[in-house]
Parts: sequence; C-alpha cells; structure tokens
Amino acid sequence: MTQTTKRLPTHLFLASLGKTMLRPGGREASNRIIEACQITKDTKVLEVAPNMGTTAIHLAKTFGCHVTGIDIHKESVEKAKENISAHNLNELIEIQHGNALELPFDDNTFDVVINEAMLTMLPNEHKMKAISEYYRVLKPGGRLATHDLLLKQDPSDASVEERLKEMRKLVVVNAQPLTEDGWKQIFAVCPFKELNNQSGKMCLLTLKGLIVDEGWDKLIEMIENAKKDQDKLDYLFQLIEAFDDNDDLYGHITFTAVK
Repeated sequence: MTQTTKRLPTHLFLASLGKTMLRPGGREASNRIIEACQITKDTKVLEVAPNMGTTAIHLAKTFGCHVTGIDIHKESVEKAKENISAHNLNELIEIQHGNALELPFDDNTFDVVINEAMLTMLPNEHKMKAISEYYRVLKPGGRLATHDLLLKQDPSDASVEERLKEMRKLVVVNAQPLTEDGWKQIFAVCPFKELNNQSGKMCLLTLKGLIVDEGWDKLIEMIENAKKDQDKLDYLFQLIEAFDDNDDLYGHITFTAVK
C-alpha cells in the first residue's frame, strides 16, 4: 500500500471510489432522522458538514425546501457546489465555508438543523459547543437531528482502548465516538425538549449496507475503481474486514430533539 493511500481518511477514500453515502448507519438511519424533522417546502434547513451535498440534494428534491449547508473543508464545499449545480438546485441549496463551533447565523434562524457523522470527530468540549450552536440558531420549536458513531464497549477497558487506537490508525481519522450514556451527556448541555435516540448496527461497509446505500451497480463501480490500483483494492478489503471484526465495538446512534 502506498503512503498516499494510507494517509487518505476513510471517508475521503471511499468517496474517491464513488461511494455517496458516508454515514455510520447508512441511508436507513439518515431517512429515519429526516422523517422525524417533519420537513415541508416551507422548512428552512441548516445542514452542518454536508460533505458532497448528498443529503442536501435529497432534501431539496424531495421536499422543495431551502437548504443552507456549512462545511469547514473547502474541498467539500466546492465538490458539493458541483453536485448541486449538476442537479440544477442552486436556487434551493446554498453551501458555504464555515465552522460549526461559530455558526455565522443569527439566533432563531432555522426550523431544522441536521448534522451527520461530524460530532464523532470532535473532542467532547467541542461536541458540546457545536450542540450549543445548533440550539442557538434553531427557532423555538425547531428540530435538531444528528447521526453519529456509537461506541458499544466500555472505553475505560484497556483492551477496548487498544482496539480503538488500531482502528483510528487504520481509518486515518481521530474519531471519538461515545457510548449511549456519553452521547446523552453531550446533549444535556442544552434544554432540549423531546430528546429521543435510537441505535443500530454500523453498516458503512457491510454488504447489506453497501447494497441499500449504493445499489448493485454503484457497488460494482466502486470495486472496479478500486481494482485500478492494487493498493486501493487491498485497502478497501482491509477496511471491510476490520469493521466486520469490530462489529461488537461500533454501532450508529441518532438523536432528534426539539428546542
């Protein structure tokens, strides 16, 4: 495996192969939180960390609502803008560069805030800061929906910590998932009403997850893209094997809440 392949974070590596759904609980979990948001064409949505714009595009197409996206990665902003233009949705979706910890929006601006697979990447104090910002920009009665990585084992166990370290090294991302109780403590920083959570399997790279999220044709395309470089193909199967071996370690968790 080349150094370049090793250094590419998993979500960027998978995106380079053509994967469009980069969430731990896949499309099913994303659809679950979207349904809970009760979106209509008049809903004003903020998506934090929209990545390639997949969810924003889905929302605009499905509901005809206006979506604002903010992402700290300039490359993701540019890629999202390309995808949005390709779908002729520039009038409904606006993507900009910015920081979730300092959202450039007034208080009580949005009806819905959606954030998937980003809080996991932050240290706990930044997780709480981000949640506080989401609460601030939501209108009274507005809805927050998040989707993140769940830690299913006790992180204080030395063997668990060792496994986490090995996985961080493999995926080239300093992910900091929490247990269910840990996530609840993060959300307790704000006085949300109707806080609900649901957890399930980590299906980013399971066969079922890949088929549900991408479909057979896209899955075959991903494999064909990986086969163009043996290092990439090896890395892809290494990731699949590692997540399968750690099925007891990781899951996904979604939260929905009302301000």
